[in-house]
Amino acid sequence: IVGDLHLYSMSNSNTTDFTNPSTFILLGIPGLEAAHIWISIPFCIMYAIAILGNFTILFIVKREPSLHVPMYYFLCMLAVTDLVVSTSILPKTLSIFWFNSMEIDFSACLTQMYFLHCFLVTESGIFMAMAFDRYMAICDPLRHSIILTNSMVAKIGVAVVLRGSILVLPYILVARQWPYCRTNIISHFYCQHMAMVKLACAEIHVSNYYSLSVVFCVFGLDPCFIAVSYTQILRVIFSLPTKDARLKTFGTCGSHLCAILAFYIPCLFSALTHQFGKNIGQHFHILIASIYLLMPPTLNPIIYGVRTKQVRDRLLRLFTHKGT
Repeated sequence: IVGDLHLYSMSNSNTTDFTNPSTFILLGIPGLEAAHIWISIPFCIMYAIAILGNFTILFIVKREPSLHVPMYYFLCMLAVTDLVVSTSILPKTLSIFWFNSMEIDFSACLTQMYFLHCFLVTESGIFMAMAFDRYMAICDPLRHSIILTNSMVAKIGVAVVLRGSILVLPYILVARQWPYCRTNIISHFYCQHMAMVKLACAEIHVSNYYSLSVVFCVFGLDPCFIAVSYTQILRVIFSLPTKDARLKTFGTCGSHLCAILAFYIPCLFSALTHQFGKNIGQHFHILIASIYLLMPPTLNPIIYGVRTKQVRDRLLRLFTHKGT
């Protein structure tokens, strides 16, 4: 199928004008077409866990008045972001794997790219906001409720969404104007920005520099801010007089640390393999990209459900009440 698509593209590239292609072709995972059905199984399981887990988090926080505090408001923002990220790619990906439905409308491709990249940037901003919340709660508890009011939490939420929307919007505006005179085949299972860049018959240096700037500002500076916050948090924790106090205080931010690592480590690993793994197969790069896209939406509700006592207790009470 892949060979036929490439031959079709090459035979028509001299006669067909792709300046405004009506559709793109998503190949899925090139080189692993025979295993698409098997790969779809963990993808489908992860998507089901992400949907069920994140909706459960939203339901529990909504139903439990004691959880109506900044920490859990940010957790709800994270759950919504994870739902958008996973839903923006998984339905189309599964249709490729199951039904060989490779075509995607040009506008739908740009829309998918926008929502995916926008909410990845938003998720990084939410983690930064959660780190600030934990910093205030542990390092300056007397001012925590004064500074992080409900209106301030809402403003922070709007700010991180606007940041993602504004930073990613140029991707879409530029990609819509590019001429696509080579082919309309994307060697991926979703409309990745860099995969579309490679198809453009235009000067793309400015776009590449802007992409690198966004990556540096978001995935370089955000983790630095989080690291500084947790350095101060750990300094306060280790200065507490008793072991029980240290463990209890560390437990309040342990789930947040696990979620941060689940988000940034696969992302960093993917970036490093792209930079230094030039001899690594394309299918490996795509599989690594799927890990940093699918792992956080899947693991975040599990991490917070298992490690956060308030969420865990409320969930147990919910099931116990239904059982009786």
